[in-house]
Amino acid sequence: MTYKTFLYFIAFVLIGFGFNQKEDLPEDFVYVKSVIPDLDVELRYYGVNNFVGDTIDGYNANKLILTKAASDKLKLVQDELQQHNLCLKVYDGYRPQRAVNHFMRWAKDLNDTINKSVFYPDIAKRNLFKEEYIASRSGHSRGSTVDLTIIDGNTGIPLDMGSPYDFFGQQSWVDYDGITEVQQKNRQLLQTVMLKHNFRNYPKEWWHFTLRWEPFPNTYFDFEVE
Repeated sequence: MTYKTFLYFIAFVLIGFGFNQKEDLPEDFVYVKSVIPDLDVELRYYGVNNFVGDTIDGYNANKLILTKAASDKLKLVQDELQQHNLCLKVYDGYRPQRAVNHFMRWAKDLNDTINKSVFYPDIAKRNLFKEEYIASRSGHSRGSTVDLTIIDGNTGIPLDMGSPYDFFGQQSWVDYDGITEVQQKNRQLLQTVMLKHNFRNYPKEWWHFTLRWEPFPNTYFDFEVE
């Protein structure tokens, strides 16, 4: 066996045993599917169905990453919902700082409004900073914040929450009263089960939750999702 062949052999063995460098994560972070195998994941920033209308920097795969602490608590939420034939669907978790930077660049380009009618029809793009829909830092980059909803366990269809995910407007506020009784009950169910398992909400986004006592409260990570 030549030395070159030997190196190929070692590389093959290492990959076979899961030592692919791209799968490495910082300590205390996990791929959430390793904790909740049946979790429905649709990372919106990996595709084009988002307010920017394009794949966001740092999202190279539809793989949900969170801190181990957040993942363990999220599993308790999933387990409880499944007792009622419901499940979680996650739209975003850990978010690299470079993705936040991408949002910042996009927000400054006032001519790029391709998805305005869907995600921010009532807000001028120049006001997205002022109204705190876009910011230079995101709790997602600390690794213990998650955006999600509840879906029907049989059909996989999301429960009606009264506004789409990532909709910029008062319709997305948790206590918005201009929605139906059913929509209010669906929101309350999500808020109740998440709070029960130590996730605090963000009042202006019914889908947004952060683990209480998160392990990295002051650290904003920038490793890519891959």
